[in-house]
Amino acid sequence: MTQTETLTLPGLSAPGSIGIDANGIPHIRAENEADLFFLQGFYAARERLFQIDLFRKRGLGLLAGDFGPGFIEQDRASRLFLYRGDSEAEFAAYGPEAKATFTAFTRGINAFVAMTEADPSLLPFEFGLLGTKPARWAPEDVSRIRTHSLSRNALSEILRCQVHGKADHRTDLLRRWLEPQVTPVVPEGLDPASVPLAVLDVIKLATANATFSKERLAASLEDAPKWRSTTDLLEVVLDAQYTGSNNWAVHGSRTDTGMPILASDPHRIHGMPSLRTIFHLTCPTLDVVGAGEPSVPGVMIGHNGTIAWGLTIFYIDQEDLYVYETSPEDRDLYRYGEGWERVRTVEEKIKVKGCDDQILTLKFTRHGPVVHEDAAAGRLYAVRAAYFEPGTAPYLVAHKLMRAKNLAEFRDAAVTWGTPSCNLVFADKAGDIAWMPAGINPIRPNWDGLLPVPGDGRYEWAGWRDRSQAPLVHNPARGFVFSANEMNVPEGWDHKAYPFGFEWVDYSRATRIEEVLASVSPHTLSTSRALQTDVVSIPARRLGKLLSGLTAPDAETASAIALLSGWDHALTSTSAAGALFEVWWSRHLKKALWNAVVAPELHALMVPGDVDGTLALLENPDDRFGGDPAQARDALLLASLAAAHAEVKQLLGPDPADWAWGKLHHGYFEHPLSFLLPEDQARAWAIGPVPHAGSSVTPMHTGYRGTDFRTMMGSSFRLVVDLADLDRSVTINTPGQSGDPTSPHYRDLFARWAAGDYAPLPYTAAAVEAALESRLDCKPG
Repeated sequence: MTQTETLTLPGLSAPGSIGIDANGIPHIRAENEADLFFLQGFYAARERLFQIDLFRKRGLGLLAGDFGPGFIEQDRASRLFLYRGDSEAEFAAYGPEAKATFTAFTRGINAFVAMTEADPSLLPFEFGLLGTKPARWAPEDVSRIRTHSLSRNALSEILRCQVHGKADHRTDLLRRWLEPQVTPVVPEGLDPASVPLAVLDVIKLATANATFSKERLAASLEDAPKWRSTTDLLEVVLDAQYTGSNNWAVHGSRTDTGMPILASDPHRIHGMPSLRTIFHLTCPTLDVVGAGEPSVPGVMIGHNGTIAWGLTIFYIDQEDLYVYETSPEDRDLYRYGEGWERVRTVEEKIKVKGCDDQILTLKFTRHGPVVHEDAAAGRLYAVRAAYFEPGTAPYLVAHKLMRAKNLAEFRDAAVTWGTPSCNLVFADKAGDIAWMPAGINPIRPNWDGLLPVPGDGRYEWAGWRDRSQAPLVHNPARGFVFSANEMNVPEGWDHKAYPFGFEWVDYSRATRIEEVLASVSPHTLSTSRALQTDVVSIPARRLGKLLSGLTAPDAETASAIALLSGWDHALTSTSAAGALFEVWWSRHLKKALWNAVVAPELHALMVPGDVDGTLALLENPDDRFGGDPAQARDALLLASLAAAHAEVKQLLGPDPADWAWGKLHHGYFEHPLSFLLPEDQARAWAIGPVPHAGSSVTPMHTGYRGTDFRTMMGSSFRLVVDLADLDRSVTINTPGQSGDPTSPHYRDLFARWAAGDYAPLPYTAAAVEAALESRLDCKPG
């Protein structure tokens, strides 16, 4: 029997309800859209208030007011990347309903904040632990924050300068493979070696999550500059390079029901609570279900009863780093054209816990925020990015997508998409499937975007490419569309006339997805579920071919080859061969390759190593290996494999019968404030560890930390939509829907997620009613 609670909510215009099913998914009903998004904001705050409050304060540069001087530099970095344009143009870009939607959603958040002010016992425990309070939201807070836009490629431009300055293009391909194949052209007047690695710092800090430690929370005003840099290069590059996703849509001609099936699983850094949250939103004008972020109204991936859609990152180059010569007499003057132009300076007062208010000085050139000043060299560095334009807040054009009723309407919405640039896949009840890229695409008339450019006026964007002219694949003959962040522009596309970018994620996941979609017929709901949780490693398969036929020089190597030779290349949690392969690949093989062909001082820049670039060189060894490249390559393979085999014996024991990938690779979530909790409390609120399958190159993306094989990124949310019967659709979101450790929905989805299992996603009124465990009946105040 459904448990019912009644709430009176000032700000609600008519009665509504929030029904919670057995898996913590809220099914929100209202009489109008204003009340619907009000209730969504209210429920998001009720379940995730600390998370969304921290998201807002981080994004707007308000952390120091709550947490002290250790956060001043991060506040400064965040404010540099805020949208500072016209707010009405910003609202209008997301559709005629957007301003009202954002207003209603933030009123709902504020309604719950008001409840916590009247009854502090409603506050999540994190606020008491840190001695802070939640803030109220304004409608523009939904879209002003741009530091989660997942755009590219300013970071890579800086790293490429470092590698080119000390080595060459061939070496840099081991860091980042390029496609179409191109040799970056050094812009006239740029010395790549002169661009310091320190330019990374502010960009990384602006996009970093708010993280806490006792030392940072205790920092004094004098300590503030120490907190300017982020984590080491390894983690930054891992995040930038391996953030991705899978999606596909299968035409009814290939399914068991005669209707399309659509699947989508976005991959991001894992956290507690999850980045995503699932909502079902119903009113007379809208009935949509799927996942979004708790700080944003609506859903980003899902279905509306008529159409379904999913997204992955499509790698349009949307950023450039500009380098400026400054005047010796005045370092705030930079050369532009035949003269000098003054940096625009903005001073903003911020509150700092335990200190007087401080003044932050923010500098901007005509192109964007100044991220580094080098007075000794007479240089400034600034970032130009597509996401400073109106209508480019991450994912918010989904407000238009979720209202579409057919492919034409969906395409009309997609061509206004800003950031992050995405592959959109589509399916509908009319039987159509489609793929299209979406995202704002700057025109670079005279350079390729792969290296920084002088900011003196010779390298200017010339507007935006016509997004309606981007490719569209509609009901292809092979019966499916898909994407996995690979270079997937249709064959024959003129990359010179209409370029997108050159840096993509490797083909591993895409290769496996394509072979399954092409070979399995009919495709069923179970096929999509199995493919989303597939753990076949294409790099393992390709390297297995290189090992076949090699003669082992000793018993250690012979044992390793024997273990891998009969393997199906599936990284299951019980696989002994999987454990050996991943230790070889991640800890030995790539490092051995760098030792052979890369100067030692560049090894840190190679991390984590490009998959396609690494495999290309191993499969086609060149003169860098010496006079007999193939022989030297084979020796490298055998020696590094023997070393990996020896390490696995140290890690898991001498008998391979006792080895298992899941004994190393594990899923584990701990609360980000666990260091402030008593040890037993921190342990009780942690989730896991559990053995985990897969890796960053398998369709079930489970990218792991190199130090201990702990899963750090991948698909926390998955969705499979059955257009023949929407109530058969399934989903998962780990570790649970709630951010409250005392809630039954804090960890209840974790075990199913780790095992590759799903939860039902009811949609029709009867199915929803049957699934509900509790309901909040909400009445106007």
